[in-house]
Amino acid sequence: MEKISQSEDNHFIPMTSSSSYDDGVISGDVYYYTNQIVNIAMVGKPGESWFLVDAGMPTSGKEILKVATERFGELKPDFILLTHGHFDHVGGLVELLEKWQVPVYAHLAEFPFLNGTQDYPEPDDTVEGGLLAKISSLYPHKATNIAPYLKVLPENQTLPGFEDWRWKHTPGHSPGHISIFRAIDRVLISGDAVVTVRQDSLYKVLFQIKEVNGPPRYLTTDWDAAHQSVKTLASIDPEFLLTGHGQVMEGEEMRSQLKDLAGNFHEKAVPKHGRFS
Repeated sequence: MEKISQSEDNHFIPMTSSSSYDDGVISGDVYYYTNQIVNIAMVGKPGESWFLVDAGMPTSGKEILKVATERFGELKPDFILLTHGHFDHVGGLVELLEKWQVPVYAHLAEFPFLNGTQDYPEPDDTVEGGLLAKISSLYPHKATNIAPYLKVLPENQTLPGFEDWRWKHTPGHSPGHISIFRAIDRVLISGDAVVTVRQDSLYKVLFQIKEVNGPPRYLTTDWDAAHQSVKTLASIDPEFLLTGHGQVMEGEEMRSQLKDLAGNFHEKAVPKHGRFS
């Protein structure tokens, strides 16, 4: 089998928050865990089939494996689902695949960044925002290569073996970004299409100030598409929202903030200056 590899610039990022190592369960079988400043999800009940959503910060493979083993024992996931391929969502991916050897589902538009053929644009450290935007040039952006395990998402927008979940193409933050939604309990896992912390603000990340925000500014390359994606997510009227960064939000307060973001996206989310705005 073709060799797989993390990006050549993959390296530990010394970032943390007050929510690091937090975990919990949403609506019965959606377990989340906070790896440094990013959330992963493990969907499924212990002892039954399950899948992993995203693969954490750089060098996080051992940590994610430990968490998975504590919840599911030696039962490996049916597959890994990637909302997108940025460094903080695939950081432990190769180590996980070396252990599990399972399919990885992603949107076809994200494949070049996951099969080693194309790097993401460099993070925009000129963008309007706080300290974490200013130092974003330090973040990895090179392509990861997991080509032997990559699978295209089903055209009917379901997830294999978990047909109650639907994936939605929510580009803008990256070309192939997706979010997933389950209608029976209205759980939305949004990746970075929306987040519940202002991700460029060091203070808000450290103390996890909870608020619905647009995608992280320093890595978002298409703000018109990002706006449409937020409108798509607001229109499905979720009850629970698990984002790539920030704490879980639920209920009317969350929905109100999400709809406000969709209606006032340019004022609330789009930076006043930057390479992509």
